[in-house]
Amino acid sequence: MQESRDESLLEDEVMKKADIGMIGLAVMGENLVMNMESKGFTVAAFDIDQKRVFDFQNGRAKHKNILCAYTLKEFIQSIEKPRKVMMMIRAGAPVDSVIDQLIPLLDQGDVIIDGGNSNYPDTIKRTQLVEDHQMLFVGSGVSGGEEGALHGPSLMPGGSPKAWPLIQPIFEAIAAEASDGIKCAAWIGENGAGHFVKMVHNGIEYGDIQLITEAYHLMKELLGLSADEMALIFKDWNQGDLDSYLIQITSEILAVKDKDGSPLVNKILDTAGQKGTGKWTATTSLDEGIPLTLITEAVYARFISSMKEERVHASSVFPKTIKPFQGDRKAFIEDIRKALYAAKIISYAQGYNLMNAAAKTYQWNLNYSGIAMIWRGGCIIRSRFLDKIMAAYQKNPKLENMLLDSYFETTIKGLIESWRKVIATAVMNGIPTPAMSSALNYFDGYTTHSLPANLLQAQRDYFGAHTYERTDKPRGEFFHTNWTGRGGDTSSTTYNG
Repeated sequence: MQESRDESLLEDEVMKKADIGMIGLAVMGENLVMNMESKGFTVAAFDIDQKRVFDFQNGRAKHKNILCAYTLKEFIQSIEKPRKVMMMIRAGAPVDSVIDQLIPLLDQGDVIIDGGNSNYPDTIKRTQLVEDHQMLFVGSGVSGGEEGALHGPSLMPGGSPKAWPLIQPIFEAIAAEASDGIKCAAWIGENGAGHFVKMVHNGIEYGDIQLITEAYHLMKELLGLSADEMALIFKDWNQGDLDSYLIQITSEILAVKDKDGSPLVNKILDTAGQKGTGKWTATTSLDEGIPLTLITEAVYARFISSMKEERVHASSVFPKTIKPFQGDRKAFIEDIRKALYAAKIISYAQGYNLMNAAAKTYQWNLNYSGIAMIWRGGCIIRSRFLDKIMAAYQKNPKLENMLLDSYFETTIKGLIESWRKVIATAVMNGIPTPAMSSALNYFDGYTTHSLPANLLQAQRDYFGAHTYERTDKPRGEFFHTNWTGRGGDTSSTTYNG
């Protein structure tokens, strides 16, 4: 393997000067480099694994405007000032380690970009650290997987605002285009805003995937449909309101056959993995006090799926008998479609509520319509549905909840009967629908004038003197009752954790 190169060759390459540099040549990093080069940019490329650099240099990068470097110093020297250095490496400690190595090599005004799935609190800290060294930092969500990185991802940059004009031409050039030609890249906000929005995107992705699998499960177990039949149903659904990348690939997956001619999907073990962004979304919702019930249930569903051996044993202890479906199968398939769409609306409404809460916490000025706009192409959750969200927030940027927009209000009212029918049928047959049913519970709770929390508050006051508010008194006045006659009049402090 080549350890070093002829100095004259290095000098010739340095004279070219790259427009941007990429650290990390795994699938995403390498494909982003190829994307950037195809749009007319000269790109410097580096990886700590020198063999990976060598293979790239003599493979896909050969005869292209890509400057492969074998040391970090050589890599930095090959980039035009102000330098733009992007990392596509594993989140966590590796990112901090590379930043620490980069800072002494860079100059004031240079830009460090973290394009990995970093947790937004880390990005907030890193932005401050890099800015303290008179440099600029960007934490950017990059969605679209391997194909998106190569042909056009959805990009969600945030961090140092002064960095955006420097990277905007490159980001907009490589980003996906929505059907109306708008580029799917836009500045999200300061410090951790970009990675926060990417985290919510991934949480919504968890929800979308779980909802689709529940629809699949109902059709498979309750209606006894074959993979081929379901492939056609999802293909049909993809022509209407549910038109999306995930519905499209579901149809394609169900149609794929194994070597013996049977559906490949039926031979895939039913245990799901996860990389953490869905979990971060769920825990953040607890911190912000936002009911993110559907996405959280989607994360828990993956946890339950991983308990394969326990589930097999439990299924023998508590056997289920699914009764043959009685009724109009075609009508019930339509009911499932409507239930899926209704729950999808709830998932996005909850995700947007979380972004709204975090924007207040971190003083981000998020453009909610713009976020929907850049999610319409390149990313995993791209769909026709996002046009409706974009329009809702264009009409009312301060919309409290998506459900209160006129389109979604009318739509939900037309879906609710089928939604309830599907959940009731699933419950009576023991078919789990954690995401669809939690969405319905959220909707019913959100639209209920009087909840039983009055009794809950009475219980808290009874055992802990936590106080309560009264319906016949102004909000903000708190009261305590000596419920047993044995306690005193002293109450606990009032706070919401």
